[in-house]
This record gives sequence, C-alpha cells and structure tokens, in this order.
Amino acid sequence: MYRNNLVLQWKTEVISTSTATRGQNESMACALLQICGLKVRYAQNSATSVLALDNVSLSVYPGEVIGILGESGSGKSTLAAAVMRLLPQTSEHDGAIFLEDKELLEMDESELRRIRGKSISLIPQDPATSLNPVIRVGTQISEVLRAHQPLNRRDRKNRVQELLQEVGFDDPERTASSYPHQLSGGQRQRVAIAQAIACRPALIIADEPTGKLDSPLQMQILTLMSEIVRRHGTALLWITHDPATLVDFADRIAVMHQGRIVEEDETAIILRQPVHSYTQTLVRLSQDFALDSSRGLGPLEYAR
Repeated sequence: MYRNNLVLQWKTEVISTSTATRGQNESMACALLQICGLKVRYAQNSATSVLALDNVSLSVYPGEVIGILGESGSGKSTLAAAVMRLLPQTSEHDGAIFLEDKELLEMDESELRRIRGKSISLIPQDPATSLNPVIRVGTQISEVLRAHQPLNRRDRKNRVQELLQEVGFDDPERTASSYPHQLSGGQRQRVAIAQAIACRPALIIADEPTGKLDSPLQMQILTLMSEIVRRHGTALLWITHDPATLVDFADRIAVMHQGRIVEEDETAIILRQPVHSYTQTLVRLSQDFALDSSRGLGPLEYAR
C-alpha cells in the first residue's frame, strides 16, 4: 500500500509541474522512463548500511538526451545499475522504475533478460571489462542479436558488419574477426556502442563512456552518439562528471550530489545559470567549454 501511494503521489506531483516545464501537450503518459522516489541502500555489514540514492525522481522522454552530472560517489552509477536491475544482492531498494508501462523493479530474471539489450541497453565505462577477451568482437555483437531477433546466421553476420560500419569502422569484416585486445580503447568503446544499439533499444544508458578517452576521442564518441540518437530516436541517459561533455549534446541535465538530484533544467540554463551551490562549483571548475553570450552555449573548446 505504501509503495502504491508513493508512486501515485509522485505521478501527481510530476503532472502538476509538467505543464510549466514541458508544455501543455506533454504528460506522464508519453514518458519513456519514469523513476519514482527511488531509494537504494548498500549493506556494509549486518547492522549498518549506506544510503546511495535518496528519493530520486526523473522522467525521460523518447529521443531525449539527459545528462546525469555529478562527481564520483554522487550516486550516478548506482542510478544506472538500478535502472538496468544490476544492483548487487547486498543492496535494498524502494520506489519504482517504469519503462513505459513496465515496472522494472518488480520483474523476474526471465523478464529482465527479454528487455535488456532489446528495450534498454548499457554502454559501460570500460569496455575492456565487459568484452570477453577470448571471443571475437563480431561474435559478441552477434550474441545480442541472437538473443532478441529471429535472424539466421548469415543475416546476423551481415547485421554485425552493418553495425560496425555504423559506429565508424572502415573495415567491419576485419574488425568483426578481431579480439578485443587487438583494438584500441576508442575502438573497443565503439564495439560496446555497436552492442548497445544492435536491437535498436528505446533507451540507452551510457555510464561515463568517454571517461578514459583523450579529448579528440571523446569528441568522436559524442558526435557518434548524437548521430545515433538523431537517426533512431533513441533516448539516452549520459552519465558524466564533466559538464563539458554535455555542451551542445544533452537536452536537459540532472545534477546529482550525495545520492539526490539537487538541480534539473535545460542544459543551457544549468551551465549558464546554475542555482545550487554544488552545480556552481562543478561548472566553475570545468575549464573545457566556452560560453558565448551572443549564441548561448558554444562548441566544446578543449583547453587541456
């Protein structure tokens, strides 16, 4: 009963404010992802626990790019793990997460296997830890297709090469036959992206995917993801500690601090006129983007 009342209260609050923030014609009914009063605790031992997420609520709409901004330990990755239902067994959670009309926190493992990769997918921070080092990358992408699409072996092979070409490989056949260690860090990240978009999911969660790449490679990945979102209408949760990666990329930014969303607004407003002191500090410390008063937010200008 408490859970149902919590979700109903959260929906009522969002509907009451959505007119002012998103216009008269939008409502909860068209939200792709709805996170409702989410709390997550990690058990330290039998007597104590740490509150990692504290009453987090967020809506994501089809085709929208949302930046989840915060420093390490702010709860960003816990939020991603909760949406993907990849929290450790030692965690406890409360609240609700809806993907369209499906409540993710109430799904069993068989239901989760059907939607992971098909309806929702994850781009990890370090593909070196998610890609199997002894399996060719083409086979690893093919496995995603085999799990969710009724394609024969030849069609899967062709689809893998199409995906590798889409994410920027000039020789997709050669890439497909390579092992992860034979590729550079940027190339492995593109393979991870190919896996994530293989079944055209409605929502992609990217957990600091450019965090270990240098500035030129970051720009390449950001450009690629922008093209994918525009081409397929995919919604994207882009998790980062760096405001510069969100310039001219994210539609909105939700700033996380100590497990809570402390500020949420359009990207230009957050980066030009941050309200919360924590957001002000993040923006002030970032030297990687330029603000042009005549055009709003300017392009990324890496100064490092």
